[in-house]
Amino acid sequence: MKQDFSGQRVVVIGAGLSGQALVRYLLSRGATVALSDQRQRSQIAGLESLADLPIRFDLGGHDLQLFEQADLIAVSPGVPLDCPPLKLAASCNIPLLGEVEIAAAEIDAPIIGITGTNGKSTTTSLIGEIMRAWGKQVFVGGNIGTPLVEACESNYDILAVELSSFQLETIKKFHPRFGLLLNLSSDHLDRYPDLHSYYLAKLKLFHNMDAGDFAILNADDPEVCRLAEGIKATKVWFSAKGQSVQGLVRESDTLFWNWNGASNKLPLAKLQLSGEHNVENAMAALIPALLQGCDAELAWDAVCGFNGLEHRMQLVRCLNGVNWYNDSKGTNVGSVVKSLSGLQAPVTLIAGGKDKGGEYTPLRPLVEEKVDNLILIGEAAARMASELSGTSEIRLAATLDAAIEQAYEVTPTGGTVLLSPACSSFDMFENYAVRGQEFARLVQQLPAEGEVR
Repeated sequence: MKQDFSGQRVVVIGAGLSGQALVRYLLSRGATVALSDQRQRSQIAGLESLADLPIRFDLGGHDLQLFEQADLIAVSPGVPLDCPPLKLAASCNIPLLGEVEIAAAEIDAPIIGITGTNGKSTTTSLIGEIMRAWGKQVFVGGNIGTPLVEACESNYDILAVELSSFQLETIKKFHPRFGLLLNLSSDHLDRYPDLHSYYLAKLKLFHNMDAGDFAILNADDPEVCRLAEGIKATKVWFSAKGQSVQGLVRESDTLFWNWNGASNKLPLAKLQLSGEHNVENAMAALIPALLQGCDAELAWDAVCGFNGLEHRMQLVRCLNGVNWYNDSKGTNVGSVVKSLSGLQAPVTLIAGGKDKGGEYTPLRPLVEEKVDNLILIGEAAARMASELSGTSEIRLAATLDAAIEQAYEVTPTGGTVLLSPACSSFDMFENYAVRGQEFARLVQQLPAEGEVR
């Protein structure tokens, strides 16, 4: 049933993709809407799509009177809840609702919520592939691209929704049928006071789930196992390391599905995605469909037909015997570890960007083992150079263009150049996708051997 916001004064804070989608949705449901963002109009992409709509723009700062007089504040995921206008609204007892919470209140179809530090987008996309192969009308979105609120305008059989910790902060009644927690490692310590607070934000996915729902959990991740004790949903595990659990288990080159008497064997040799982390992603993606009765071989064929996401270990070019990989989506240390683990030395690693507050020292063993040249860019470059000192030949570059030029000069035939930043992009680029696109564009412009530069 459609929600009715008629007569309500709603301030949408945050004018990114989700914020703009919220504006259109709330207007369609009768609200009077103001859009507030601390950025100037020229800094915000896509605002032209709202130009003809009857809304108030509050840009280049926040008009606190707007927040004091609102009936509801609709919060975009990127906006911290402790920012002054939201603290003011909370002190005035004005409700704060996130985009996911608003959208889910209107959605009747079962939701698969996918969270974790790494692998969310790949797993969400794989679930979409499985459901489509099964003949389902499936929504694939959330943090992966299409805001969940856009699903309110269509009818779906099921929804696969990637959920960041930021989106989960504002959960109140959100109740998915399936909740996936893929892994937990350090990230977003520029947003959270400590790692435990970040983990607790992830766990909010399960707050409203009960024994009639399913929590799909990584049995190989110690933090997931430790924090899973308080989850009330029925637990289904996956283990790529062969642990004996109820769920999906890898033994050598085969996956075994053991649940309620079912027994299926799926050959890993068919999987196109490379890397141990993608075995985990594939296992997690299979489980919601298998629990609903999807044929295991049909689901596995859909997974094996998928060859990866843009900006996630994407081979951009093989040039003069060197493979160039775009892993711009590798925005934390754990993600870079997974990407480096699947490569052979010698690697030239381009990393850096906006510092997110975590330690870079967990990279030291793999950088020492596999990276001959470490080229650092962005605000985090000096700190990364300090924490990784002595592991590799470390070079600094003022721009991504300069980093690529250096990589071109120093990487030998048979080597690999990997853009995997371990940082967000916001010091130099609008987002990770723009960073990855620029990397790919610049790499394609490099001359082949014998060509004039």
